[in-house]
Amino acid sequence: TWPSMVWLTGFPGMESSHILISIPFCSMYIISILGNAIILFIIKTDQSLHEPMYIFLSMLAMTDLGLSLSTMPTILGIFWFNARRVSLDACFTQLFFIHSLSFIESSILLAMAFDRLVAIQNPLRYASILTVPRISKMGLAFVRHQYCRANVLFHSFCLHQEVMKLACSDITVNSIYGMFVIVSTVGVDSLLILLSYIMILKTVLSIASREERLKALNTCVSHICAVLLFYMPMIGLSVIHRFGKDSPLLIRIFMGYVYLLVPPLMNPVVYSVKTKQIRHLRLLSLEKK
Repeated sequence: TWPSMVWLTGFPGMESSHILISIPFCSMYIISILGNAIILFIIKTDQSLHEPMYIFLSMLAMTDLGLSLSTMPTILGIFWFNARRVSLDACFTQLFFIHSLSFIESSILLAMAFDRLVAIQNPLRYASILTVPRISKMGLAFVRHQYCRANVLFHSFCLHQEVMKLACSDITVNSIYGMFVIVSTVGVDSLLILLSYIMILKTVLSIASREERLKALNTCVSHICAVLLFYMPMIGLSVIHRFGKDSPLLIRIFMGYVYLLVPPLMNPVVYSVKTKQIRHLRLLSLEKK
């Protein structure tokens, strides 16, 4: 039989402290949503920022907003209202958005690596190579069992690794397909990002002036931080679910939250601190107030 509902979990054994636990989660959501919204607003309203680097940054901000909004209802619903019961259809919808947006973010990070490569290797042809129509086409290209066991999930959102374990039928094909999708998307993206940075490093080392070398590398710092913030939690979560079955439950729950909440929270912070133009515009807006 197919269960019509699944039960989500906050922190097992800490139900009495859910309101207190919700404070940092709520703060993270507020900072994440406001931070990404501010970046989108600044890039949209300032014509000088309508260039490839910032267009890709706006795509990243929109993806992070989507990730935050897709998990916020169930996570805060559990902590505030103990709303643990979710329909199977709603669970699959949330799962679809989480994984689709994660794959899109991986592709955007790859496009941003290509952007930095072109900017450093061919600065004079940068604007002619990465035109707005080409960037738009790249952005469009990113958009791409039966269950009968105990229907309790150990996260506050629907995660593929857990939903798949609810199946009473053989999930070998599903597991192989899931691994193939991860390798062919996120795996290929990460390898191409690594290749891009090898080429960037090769180009930078050929620059005679030490000051120019540091200046060129400094333009990549924000992107490197964004890549690490995205891939490290994703890899950690995949490893712990596939090979760390005996690991403490709280660690698996914690890794799930890190995977979905940290990148949308930290990306605006990283880019606001490291991107001089955005930081300058924010300071000007504060002075006007």
